[in-house]
Amino acid sequence: MVGKVLPAVFLSAAFHVSIVYLAVLSSYCATATPRDAGIPALARYFNTKGRYEEANPYLLDDILAINSSAAKPPSPTCTPVHLTAIIRHGTRFPTAPNIRKLYKFHSLVKTEADGDFSFLPQLKAWKMWYKEEMDGRLVAKGRADHRHLAQRLVKTFPSLLTKENLLGLRVKFTTSSKHRCVNSTLAFQQGLKEHFSIEGEHLNFTLNDALMRFFDTCARLVETVEKNKKAVEEVTRFNRGPEMKRVQEKLADRLQIPYANVTMDGVEAAFYLCAYEFTILGVNSPWCQLFDEADAQVVEYSGDLKQYWKKGFGHDINSKSSCVLFHDLFNRLSAVASQVRSDQPVSEVVTVQIGHAETLLPLLTLLGLFKDNTSLTSINFPSQLGRAFRCGQIMPYTANLLVALYDCPDGVRLQVRVNEKPVTLPGLAGPSPLYEDVKKQYHQLLTGCDQDTVCQLNNLQGQN
Repeated sequence: MVGKVLPAVFLSAAFHVSIVYLAVLSSYCATATPRDAGIPALARYFNTKGRYEEANPYLLDDILAINSSAAKPPSPTCTPVHLTAIIRHGTRFPTAPNIRKLYKFHSLVKTEADGDFSFLPQLKAWKMWYKEEMDGRLVAKGRADHRHLAQRLVKTFPSLLTKENLLGLRVKFTTSSKHRCVNSTLAFQQGLKEHFSIEGEHLNFTLNDALMRFFDTCARLVETVEKNKKAVEEVTRFNRGPEMKRVQEKLADRLQIPYANVTMDGVEAAFYLCAYEFTILGVNSPWCQLFDEADAQVVEYSGDLKQYWKKGFGHDINSKSSCVLFHDLFNRLSAVASQVRSDQPVSEVVTVQIGHAETLLPLLTLLGLFKDNTSLTSINFPSQLGRAFRCGQIMPYTANLLVALYDCPDGVRLQVRVNEKPVTLPGLAGPSPLYEDVKKQYHQLLTGCDQDTVCQLNNLQGQN
């Protein structure tokens, strides 16, 4: 078990980054807040860089509100007995490679942008404050994301997330070793401690990269998708296609920059500068003025295509790489169901696992959720505007999969929620099926989805 004491070098780096962040934040405070700055029209299109509130807008009025329709048990005679929450880390800084792209585009605007449009002086005056050492670290908003989610889950599952269960070690925490996940875990725990007025208690957690970062060690995934440009050729084609070319030209026209100087990297840098300024600082920045909603839909689709082909339904190995997490979940659910049937106390009442978009999206795909009738490709953008696979709704910061078991008169029943909203598993009737029926639906995966086998490079299983 690993306590909450972190290595000194980690704390030192985090402290330095926090000072930079607070300095920038304070410069905005006199003129803007998340409310009076307004929400950019582009916010719903920020893909995996979006706020959790865009997926659940009711939280803008009350961050601790719960969806009353989602909080109901299968029936009044059912009792919740277990909750597993698999959660993406909270809002973070850009990664170092993306920060380098931001620098490059910002320099282009500073040196070449021209024209008489009203927001050009604001763009030119904007100071680049992102530093490479920030490299994906959790921000204050990200810590708040997890504190608030923890407190909403207490309200949703008050008989499971209790002070007694927390201090009695019947609530287990597992996290990726990445600093943004460790700090999200600590923030989640802090939310619980604040709710229950717990002071001076260590809430332990376990580091488990084999479980929460399975995508790093699955050789077939790494070689055939992550390192293989052909695996994402649909993304490349779209980014070279007419829709994206039009976005580049419009951006160049607005900035009075030659078309050849506005690359795809530049489009993404400008778009995600708007996203980062809003999700991190709550600021509707001048960068948001460079795009209209038609542009945003194109950039969003490019991002969704990338997620679809690298982590989603595009290649079979994307989802199969999460077999280890799938089995971890179902082994725990089956153990709880067995304890309930034999009238034994449930030993692990709540499990909280914190990882990445790369952790959660393959598992949701393996479960068959958010699957469209037609694959996302480079040529069907117009017909996919109403697609189910929209990462801004599925995979914003703090995205989560909640799996709850209930003891009901007719047996153990299961409910699944994604981002606190009920979903119906494919092939099952209604949102609260019997757990035995769920196991039948996923029988092939439960008996045949072996991590070592599907990830072997010399094994054909898992290939498209």
